[in-house]
Amino acid sequence: MHPLSDPLQSEQLLLDQGMKLAMAFVILNLILFAVVCMMLRHLAKHEASLSKRVFTALIIGALGGALMQAIFGNDSKIVVQTLEWSNAVGSGYVALLKMIIMPLVLISMLAAVVEMDRISSLGKYGGVILFVLIGTTAMAALVGISVANLFGLSADGLTQGARELARLDVLIERQDAVSELSLPAILVSFIPQNIFADLAGTRKTSIIAVVIFGVLLGIAGLKLVAEDPEQGLRFRSFVKSAQTLIMRLVKMVIEFTPYGVLALMFKVGASSSLADIVDLLMFIVASYVAILIMFLVHGGLLLLNGMNPKVFFQKVLPVLTFAFSSRSSAATIPLNVETQVNQLKVRPVIANLSASLGATIGQNGCAGIYPAMLAVMIAPSVGIDPSQPMFILSLVGIIIVSSFGVAGVGGGATFAALIVLPAMGLPVALAALLISIEPLIDMARTALNVNGAMTAGVITHKRTTDLQTPNEPIQEA
Repeated sequence: MHPLSDPLQSEQLLLDQGMKLAMAFVILNLILFAVVCMMLRHLAKHEASLSKRVFTALIIGALGGALMQAIFGNDSKIVVQTLEWSNAVGSGYVALLKMIIMPLVLISMLAAVVEMDRISSLGKYGGVILFVLIGTTAMAALVGISVANLFGLSADGLTQGARELARLDVLIERQDAVSELSLPAILVSFIPQNIFADLAGTRKTSIIAVVIFGVLLGIAGLKLVAEDPEQGLRFRSFVKSAQTLIMRLVKMVIEFTPYGVLALMFKVGASSSLADIVDLLMFIVASYVAILIMFLVHGGLLLLNGMNPKVFFQKVLPVLTFAFSSRSSAATIPLNVETQVNQLKVRPVIANLSASLGATIGQNGCAGIYPAMLAVMIAPSVGIDPSQPMFILSLVGIIIVSSFGVAGVGGGATFAALIVLPAMGLPVALAALLISIEPLIDMARTALNVNGAMTAGVITHKRTTDLQTPNEPIQEA
């Protein structure tokens, strides 16, 4: 009998041919991805601005991923295997940024304090930054409430699938974990207990803990300068060299931003479900409207403080683009600080404080808009009128308190919702129902969070120019 006449052998042959064909398509996809990377490299050699290269990467990545999904299908092995390789670029870039977050925050805060003549200025800087962060979060909550009411958003009609039910179980477990949290407990968690553990990022509040440690170490350094000038001079020289070295490292890593954004957006375009987007389109549109309004609010605040909003947004576009694609305020800290210092000419101490504090406190998108919109959507289902002034005031107040210590990575919005909704007497089930479109909205929320931190930095710089001392130069990266 001829070998091919055996049905089992024929089926195996077809299977082998299919696998070879799939692998050929995967290789072709990766070749095209590499070609785009080479094009971005070509733009860099021809001195195209970072903003132009990052925006180009964002557009090509999103369109390329969507096209690949349209051709091969969302669950295709070709798509999955292609993303396994291409995402190594995006994940690798995010890992590099996370690698330099803690050294950058520690050394930058230490250097900023050591170079200051007046320690009292540090409290003024921090106070203004926190005021802007918390104030804009309150505004974001009001915007979220208003937009949700305007669009008539409701939890009615949303259905639960297997993924949503699984997510709900996880959320209930996480709700139990945060139910005991109070504002005093959150504030205590900011204090570093084991600086080595916080440098490793083992807690949600590790970044703020490192900021506090850097400030305390800097104050100790100033006392050393006063008590022993010779030792103090060596200490200052060491800190200055360490800061220069860290900023050089930051600049090196930031050069990879276009490639990281390309890979991250390629994954977003290839993995987003069109059916899920259509089903929850109204919530997506409402969320983006609220986020856009808050960007306009930021622009208005900048204008009132002597900063041209157009110039500001042109300079921060690469930062916002990376925040959008990575969904991580914490990972954006190095790019945030570098842009504030070198593009916006914000003093280093303010840039580091605003970027670090803004990654975990007063996030306009995750801690402001998102829980406010969810609360308005859920309230009618439990017999509460979301347009009542008392409900609005209570919701804004709880959002302000809960905005302390929101995690600066993907999932921070869920963490905020788990605090706000139970405090308002509302169930958390809706957060699970939105799982399918969560990444799409979280990208814009993260960009808004980061923009809020940079806005706080610029406003603080403008409002405290009288506190600048001769020992606070603008550091070039």
